[in-house]
Amino acid sequence: MNLSFLATLGIGKTNSGAFSGTWRKTKGETLTVRSPIDGGTIATVTMADAKDYAEVSKAAHETYLRWRELPAPKRGEYVRQIGNAFREHKEALGKLVALEAGKILQEGLGEAQECIDIADFAIGLSRQLYGLTIASERPNHSMRETWHPIGTVGIISAFNFPIAVWAWNSMLALVCGDSCLWKPSLKTPLCAIAMTKIAAQVLGKEWSALVGLVIGPDLTVGSALLDDPKVPLISATGSTRMGRIVGPRVAQRFGRSLLELGGNNAILVLEDADLDLAVRGIVFGAVGTAGQRCTTTRRLLVHESIVDDLQKRLVKAYGQCTIGNPLDKKTLIGPLVDEASAKAFDHAVASAKEQGGQVICGGTRAKVGKALKNGAYVTPTIVRCKSMLPIVREETFAPILYIVPIKTLDEAIALNNDVPQGLSSAVFTRDVRAAERFLSATGSDCGIANVNIGTSGAEIGGAFGGEKETGGGRESGSDSWKVYMRRQTSTVNWGNQLPLAQGIKFGGD
Repeated sequence: MNLSFLATLGIGKTNSGAFSGTWRKTKGETLTVRSPIDGGTIATVTMADAKDYAEVSKAAHETYLRWRELPAPKRGEYVRQIGNAFREHKEALGKLVALEAGKILQEGLGEAQECIDIADFAIGLSRQLYGLTIASERPNHSMRETWHPIGTVGIISAFNFPIAVWAWNSMLALVCGDSCLWKPSLKTPLCAIAMTKIAAQVLGKEWSALVGLVIGPDLTVGSALLDDPKVPLISATGSTRMGRIVGPRVAQRFGRSLLELGGNNAILVLEDADLDLAVRGIVFGAVGTAGQRCTTTRRLLVHESIVDDLQKRLVKAYGQCTIGNPLDKKTLIGPLVDEASAKAFDHAVASAKEQGGQVICGGTRAKVGKALKNGAYVTPTIVRCKSMLPIVREETFAPILYIVPIKTLDEAIALNNDVPQGLSSAVFTRDVRAAERFLSATGSDCGIANVNIGTSGAEIGGAFGGEKETGGGRESGSDSWKVYMRRQTSTVNWGNQLPLAQGIKFGGD
């Protein structure tokens, strides 16, 4: 495997796990980084410890105190240059994502493009951090709301989007006047090192500590981040289990949490749906990233009159999905990230069978060449269910699609909402009334609801996130920038009297 592109990203055989404006001589445990493609060793990282964390946090906070005074459009200019640097390294970053996370190359390149797109979005935002003017009830008074930087933003990212999630948070945080402190997944540390090096080179010696990085164990580095009073906001992407730890822990010190957690996403296919369109949306949503997206399509709620036809079409489409090395341009499905994920896949398939589900296709480990034998490759799986089995309500990070027949739109909406998570959802229909019902207050309870497109592949212009056990956080576009800032309400008395609000009289006449 040709890994020469790693050098262009500053990745060596051995790497430091902490950046505080300079790369620290870390002395923690050695992390061996293996590719899910073939289990081969890529590099090693000397992880950070609690002392390293303290220094990174200190440098990020001190640099923030100066950065917040820089006008927002000038901060946006730095982000513009960072975005251009992402453009220059797009191909290498895409390959690194494929190598370290196991995504197919096209998805790796797409993730790199997300980083570019959010930088572009943030540039415009740097001139649009708008507040409000408010009419005062008191004569000769004016009121306004303004937004100010919040401080250092802690970013905890997952392996399945090893560069985009950091970019979503950091590009917005930087234009808002904040510094960043990143704790990436230990499964994809090289992506974090590469992105930090790119951004730090643009920011230069004066500002590079704004993009702090700590690669280390949860019990030491992770705990230090969650308990750090100099980090007022923790943005955490990962499992619901992780969110249950992060949310209460940060709340104990009255910090803020932005949680983007699990998804158990459904597509509703009604009897009037364009099935050719639906198949394309379902297949990408269900097997893209080998089912390891929080927006992966996991449940298919199909009208009983077309369910058999749609099932046949899906089985045919699944048979055309090439499984193998994600760096091969012909591959559509790469490996799961590790053997533990493959075992979770095995368990879910076995549970579905035990609970009465019928495996229509897949359900086994995939046959791959000798060079890939140490990777965790599985076959994309379709399970037919008569009803919502207990396993269907669980999120398995693997390419398993459960098909459940439905009779009515109301039934489908009820089943869509009948899971603990509330991230993404979609309906395929030609009926505008059904579509609008699905998007109404009595329709999908998810943070994302689509019509005639799948559950996966959100654009950066819209706020991304969901409800219930998905955590309620919003990242990326729209007005999600507000979470990275603090709001201030100001009242100015420009008269020579001091009337009180609500008409209160306090002494005097």
